[in-house]
Amino acid sequence: MSTFDPTAFLPDGLLERIRERAPKHDRENTFPQQDLDELRDAGYLSILVPTSRGGAGLGLAEAAILQQRLATAAPATALAINMHLVWTGVAKVFSDRGVPGLEFVQDGAAEGEVFAFGISEGGNDLVLFGSDTDAAPLPDGGYAFTGTKIFTSLAPVWTKLGLHGLDTTGEDAPKLVFAFIERTDEVVTGDDWDTLGMRGTQSRTTRLNGAVARPEHVVRRIDPGPNPDPIVFGIFAVFEILLASVYTGIARRALELAVETAQKRRSKKTGATYSQDPDIRWRIAEMGLAYDALPPQIAALARDVDGLVDNGARWFPQLAGVKHRAVMMAKKVVDEAMLVAGGGSYFTSNELSRLYRDVLAGAFHPSDPESAHATVATGWLGPLEQ
Repeated sequence: MSTFDPTAFLPDGLLERIRERAPKHDRENTFPQQDLDELRDAGYLSILVPTSRGGAGLGLAEAAILQQRLATAAPATALAINMHLVWTGVAKVFSDRGVPGLEFVQDGAAEGEVFAFGISEGGNDLVLFGSDTDAAPLPDGGYAFTGTKIFTSLAPVWTKLGLHGLDTTGEDAPKLVFAFIERTDEVVTGDDWDTLGMRGTQSRTTRLNGAVARPEHVVRRIDPGPNPDPIVFGIFAVFEILLASVYTGIARRALELAVETAQKRRSKKTGATYSQDPDIRWRIAEMGLAYDALPPQIAALARDVDGLVDNGARWFPQLAGVKHRAVMMAKKVVDEAMLVAGGGSYFTSNELSRLYRDVLAGAFHPSDPESAHATVATGWLGPLEQ
């Protein structure tokens, strides 16, 4: 059995160049265009595309490892690329299960197209199960979308935006419509991304004024609400696993930095390095204990998705849970790393300072803490009584 080598897809040299550029993009609040260009040239945008369609043919389990590795260098770059990989991952979920409709995503990714994720809407806590965006059917079978999407990572560079909206006009209405649009005059990208962390993602607001999805890019029409359709499972599974991977990668880097600092700093009192201090050793042990739990969990769930394992009703609690645990773990690890590193980590020029700000974004991604707890409670206790 061959061992997966992440450096074959994300070489050390490329990773270091991305790491070197990350502080500048954070400081200047700019999109890491050079990161994207180099990753595209390396074939990273098509790692989840089958070899028969021009990609690397990797599984979600391997992509999760790569995203953890990329996040150790530049969390914002990893999070932005995540949104492209979500759609190629959903396309893989479809093709693995014999569901047609997303072949154009695989072909586009292999040709260098960039797919962005346009699902989030202000105040819409239904997320995948509802939309405030209007999806108006067109005579040719396409749809015109009007509404506002928020947190649109890759905003300056995407070539196709995967999104959803609500069709309230048909005899079978309402229906949630999942489709892809291209950049046209009907799509207005704001310049409003000035955030505490994850600044390089440039996840700007996107306003749709009748933006058209062509018939061949309308992927699904489904009932609103919880739904067993492959589009819902595919998005939820790939999104949660890859998000967990990014934040687990942040934790890994924070742990590495804490270890490096403990091995270099010396106590004026004892003359020994802080790696010999029992309190520092206890902190780093706590970090290691927390971190070590997540990579195996992510790997197990990703392998289940790749292997078409039927986890039934347990799928959604497991997926929401792994994302929630990864984010909470990463925040704890970064907090501890700041204490190990001391006052120097409080300066914005320190990498830990950037990780401290970046990791805070995790709580705002679906499933947020409230949603994750509700999903897990339903899994164990059943739904709330009406």
